[in-house]
Amino acid sequence: MSPAIPDRLFELPSDSGTNLQNQIQEMLVRTILDGQIAPGTAMPSGRKLADQLKVARNTVVLVYQRLVDEGFLVARERSGYFVSDDILRDRVMSPPSDTRSVGAIDWAQKLRFTPTRQRNLNKPADWSSYRYPFIYGQIDPHLFPVNEWRECCRDAATVGAIQQWSTDRIDQDDPELIEQIQTRILPRRGVWAQANEILVTLGAQQALFLIADLLLDQHKTVAIEDPGYPDARNIFLSRTAKLKPVPVDNEGLIPSNDLNDCECLYLTPSHQFPTTVTLSRSRREQLLESARERQFVIIEDDYESEHNFHGNPIPALKSLDKDGVVIYIGSLSKTLAPGLRVGFMTGPEDFIREARVLRRLMSRHPPANNQLIVAQFLKRGYHDALIRRLSHSLSDRWHTLRTAITTYLPDWRISPSTGGSSFWLQSPSGVDVSDLQRKCLSKSLLFESGEVFFHRPPSPCAYLRLGFSSIPVDKIEPGVRQIAAIVNSASSHKTKAS
Repeated sequence: MSPAIPDRLFELPSDSGTNLQNQIQEMLVRTILDGQIAPGTAMPSGRKLADQLKVARNTVVLVYQRLVDEGFLVARERSGYFVSDDILRDRVMSPPSDTRSVGAIDWAQKLRFTPTRQRNLNKPADWSSYRYPFIYGQIDPHLFPVNEWRECCRDAATVGAIQQWSTDRIDQDDPELIEQIQTRILPRRGVWAQANEILVTLGAQQALFLIADLLLDQHKTVAIEDPGYPDARNIFLSRTAKLKPVPVDNEGLIPSNDLNDCECLYLTPSHQFPTTVTLSRSRREQLLESARERQFVIIEDDYESEHNFHGNPIPALKSLDKDGVVIYIGSLSKTLAPGLRVGFMTGPEDFIREARVLRRLMSRHPPANNQLIVAQFLKRGYHDALIRRLSHSLSDRWHTLRTAITTYLPDWRISPSTGGSSFWLQSPSGVDVSDLQRKCLSKSLLFESGEVFFHRPPSPCAYLRLGFSSIPVDKIEPGVRQIAAIVNSASSHKTKAS
């Protein structure tokens, strides 16, 4: 090997998930772009590098040829491969600095508000390594339709498809995705909308942000469920401090005259977040009548509407809206994958028109390639088939978890639930859920304590949420049994101490 290039530069990662050619290419590109191999330097011969990396010579030669095609290397007859003189020409080369610059601006004074101080939902990054991950919002990777998704991705990578989605669409969405939302997704919920009444978003969060930006300011009041969705609460708080928490019972949000002076009401009527209770038909009609008379907007987040395991699913609140007072938000996060960030909203044409222009200022439009892939996935029926598989799997887990709770935690109150992917529990007197959560973490048992869901956290907290979308069904019963053992052990210690 050339003495100009240290051997240590050529080491493959031990845990890479990609093939050998890609690993070698990434390694060589990194060393060249980082300036560790100077332009004009001779590369090791294919045989020498192959021997060092313990791979076939042809593998290295193929990578060298790729890098020639990409302009990183040049091939010289009878001399070998050399780093291109042009590859770093347009770069400003400066040595890395170990010192941090001293800021001249006091950001604490400059910032309008500080999102880091808000109370947010958090879960460990390594949640999947826990033995009993009773967490919410993650999919079971074993249920993801890998082959079907790959097929749609391959079709989106053809020359014709790339020409279709790679252009700047400014503020327009993929027409096929809009059609699928209009004809496949919304009708499942009893909702019918025109194409110009639908907007694709980067998940439900972007939809909420757009709505808050268009409808709220510091003088406007927004009503939210309590307990409720922390992200919605925090988005609204970024626009106004006038939040009005409205209590929830076994029939969902409790209507009252407190809503009369609100600009907006945020609801999760299908399966309330986090209690999973369903808003009753009579209350839906009452809220729609109040919104029409008092001129406030209802924001319906149709959260987990696809997962119903007991009784018949209730149509969306939007399906009863004859006066255009409801803005409906949907998402594919709970059925397809949260990492895709594909959501949508539908509402009156005048509102959606303004939301489209505002979205353009934020992000123009969600990635067009993802929109095309999702459109094909929906069009070919893969999403409907996935929902059926998820329903069967989650129904099994729902019944298993409910049985385990009633068996091992009989004194705990379970909120009425017909579906979703979690249970909301209230502990008996004397059990501090925050303390229980800390003890369970040491036993590789993960769940969410309830404080973060309340506008004003109760102390001590008596609520917790057990999610079941990503825990194997055979771990549910022993996990709940473990929780009960920790509860009983703590109770026993208290009794002895007294």
